[in-house]
Amino acid sequence: TGKPHSMILWGPPGSGKTTLARIMATEFDCEFISLSAVLSGVKDIRAAIERAQLTLQHSGRHTILFVDEVHRFNKAQQDAFLPYVEQGLITFIGATTENPSFEVNNALLSRTQVYVLTALPSQELDQLFERALQQALGNLQFSDEARQVIIEFADGDARRLLNLLEQVHTAASA
Repeated sequence: TGKPHSMILWGPPGSGKTTLARIMATEFDCEFISLSAVLSGVKDIRAAIERAQLTLQHSGRHTILFVDEVHRFNKAQQDAFLPYVEQGLITFIGATTENPSFEVNNALLSRTQVYVLTALPSQELDQLFERALQQALGNLQFSDEARQVIIEFADGDARRLLNLLEQVHTAASA
């Protein structure tokens, strides 16, 4: 329909929750506001809502409000999103590594669709490894065994893989 819906992305670290939210904002031509439940409070939520209202008034663009680690918000903080999700002012996308059935309040859960993401398989990490080599790591070369060790150590986590490759690149450049 060309219109995003509110959701909770549940999966392990490095499985692409934030990346998917950013892709949706781009593809749906929405403003993207990101909050971290670890660092934010109700004041930050209110500021994000005000920004979403201004964006809608000035440009007609809707806002995707992405909340990382949503399970860390308490019930009152989670409830603060409800009227704006119901009004359609924001499309809420929460990301969590914890089971949302236990960590996200029922009112917010009833207004979202939960999508379960899984750790990335070795083949996808290998593709990411290859892209990183071609685009960012210059002339570094890896034996098949070294490549496999790094992929296995990443344990399905794309972010961990990229961090490892960055560390190897830094060490090789020293």
